[in-house]
Amino acid sequence: MVESLPTTFSDSVHIAVIGGTGLQSLEGFIPIATINPLTPWGYPSAPIHILSHNNTPIAFLSRHGTHHELAPHEIPNRANIAALRSMGVRTIIAFSAVGSLREEIKPRDFVVPDQVIDRTKGVRPFTFFEKGVVGHVGFADPFDERIAKVVRECGHALEGEGIVLHDKGTIICMEGPAFSTRAESHMYRSWGGSVINMSALPEAKLAREAEMVYQMICMATDYDCWHSTADVDVEMVMGHMHANGQNAKRLVGAVLDALNMRWSTIDSIRRRKNKPELANAQQHQIWRGRTYHFAWSISACYFSSE
Repeated sequence: MVESLPTTFSDSVHIAVIGGTGLQSLEGFIPIATINPLTPWGYPSAPIHILSHNNTPIAFLSRHGTHHELAPHEIPNRANIAALRSMGVRTIIAFSAVGSLREEIKPRDFVVPDQVIDRTKGVRPFTFFEKGVVGHVGFADPFDERIAKVVRECGHALEGEGIVLHDKGTIICMEGPAFSTRAESHMYRSWGGSVINMSALPEAKLAREAEMVYQMICMATDYDCWHSTADVDVEMVMGHMHANGQNAKRLVGAVLDALNMRWSTIDSIRRRKNKPELANAQQHQIWRGRTYHFAWSISACYFSSE
């Protein structure tokens, strides 16, 4: 008989992993609890798994639902971000399967994007600011360079073990669920697009509004339809997804170890300087630049800059 996990978790969890297509679970991590927070925007895509990695709790959320039952336009992005934020999460590492728009980005390669072009159509709720709550956030650099640097270091360290990682790139985020026409695919290439997916937005924008550090890691499964010789079939794509999923689990473990090492070093320095109030500060503050207070109520949120 399998013992059921607790459905509550009292400690703060500072890091979350959002898994996309091909990464719907994180086997090998120790399960601690499974929680399903109700937010003003409903429940998240799936119950959130609290896992332990080297004695550090992390949250894992399957973006498309437990059984991949949610299409990109059906994902409750606001509930997902709100649920993670309510648990104390300040850093999100998000994985996404993508189509490649560049010859050099081959299927099974990883990309650490630094930019995104929004080709969604406003079908998805895309902001927390509404109903009298007015706010604007900067989004010139949609991803976090500090987290990206850690991901790059870890990815390159694993290159001898089957991981190929590209240091930067531009995501085209399309509405879906249909894929691009060939003309659109060529247009996106002419714009400088590197990869294409349906998941980066509004997820990244909502994370920014919620004062959370966010970095996506893209996993190429195929060339988009611009490619004249790379035929795509389901069996091939599924094979790439499986390989990407296994590599992603190794990569995320390495990234979490690297982040924990940095946080431990900073805490040690602060303690040596006899600044316990800093040493005991929540780990997420290391990654914060300009800060905002994000307050939740039954029906609304607000931001006020410090």
